[in-house]
Amino acid sequence: MTPFAHHEGRRTFLRRLAWGASGALLTPALLQACGRGPGGGGEGADREGGDKEGADKEGGELVISSFPLYIDPSRPGAPGSVERFQRDTGIRLRYGEDVNDVRQFFARIRPALAAGQTLPQDLVVLTAWMATRLIELGWVEPLPFERIPNARNLIASLRKPSWDPEQRFSLPWQSGIAGIAYNIKATGRELRSIDDLFDPALKGRVSALLEMRDTMGLLMLADGKDVSRPSWSDAQPSFDRLERARRDGQIRRFTGNDYQTDLLAGNLAACIGWSGDVAQLALEQPDLRFVVPESGGILWADVMLMPRGARHPNAAARWMNWVYDPPQAARIAAAVQYISPVEGVREILAKDPATAALASNPLMFPGPAEQRRLHLFGPLSEADEARWDERFARISQG
Repeated sequence: MTPFAHHEGRRTFLRRLAWGASGALLTPALLQACGRGPGGGGEGADREGGDKEGADKEGGELVISSFPLYIDPSRPGAPGSVERFQRDTGIRLRYGEDVNDVRQFFARIRPALAAGQTLPQDLVVLTAWMATRLIELGWVEPLPFERIPNARNLIASLRKPSWDPEQRFSLPWQSGIAGIAYNIKATGRELRSIDDLFDPALKGRVSALLEMRDTMGLLMLADGKDVSRPSWSDAQPSFDRLERARRDGQIRRFTGNDYQTDLLAGNLAACIGWSGDVAQLALEQPDLRFVVPESGGILWADVMLMPRGARHPNAAARWMNWVYDPPQAARIAAAVQYISPVEGVREILAKDPATAALASNPLMFPGPAEQRRLHLFGPLSEADEARWDERFARISQG
């Protein structure tokens, strides 16, 4: 698929599931909470310095690359975030859902960045570990936080991560959980553990993620290993198990975000997947489930980065400031059902009867008990990173 292809099938589907299935995500209460009524300009809208400053000063078009199913869509009479942002700021925005797997995306942008060239993108949304790589390579610009006052709304748990300790280069987009997704009609039973994915009854109808840290992290947790300090020796039993399952045909294939299509089509009975994706897909296919395995889930965060030489830094700052306004962040959270990085989102969702259930959803707002079952995959040395990548690639591509 070419960069910035319009994912028409998925986008049409997401329009239906995010708004049509409940029919209530745009109730008057939520509209009021978001500071927007018919023809109104939201109270929380980003208006500092004049709406069109970012567009008029730099010209051109703000370009963003992100993952699919990661923003609230538009429908007739109910504009999504891209459309609302353009209306509020006067900045033209091209929002691409062209990140399927971060390694594939990195391979695509690496030649230009290594040659000192400027990418078409002004912002990219990538995993935290890939952000670490780009920061270390010097291929991203410091974010203009002086133009992002709403960054103060970042939740405490995501501030100043170890790989960006001064929080100069990154700002979280969403956070979420890697666990088990399954179709209960296809499995014939509830799934609870990683072992369930290796049930011979599901042979050929299981997939794993190309995101190595999520797939290997879940298997290592099931093997009783500490993923906060991953070691090469601790990983070997999990690698061996994964390799056997791939060789024996238990695992159908390894996927990026495209596992969503196979789940909906019924090609998969179960897979390793991501919490928010499955919550959205379940609106279209009620037999779909998501569960944090008994041995624990992998907690992750995706972040916004500005590639070196970005053409429209002011417009990029306006976007980041706008999506960090709590009412706007609440609209996104209600659609994507991931863990929002913005303070105040839960309270806004709780005020509207149509979204109040989301405010008590432990996959979106995990409490202390849920947090104890979630684990961050720790850092790998450069040497280990190469060894892990090489073995995982042999398995996933075999």
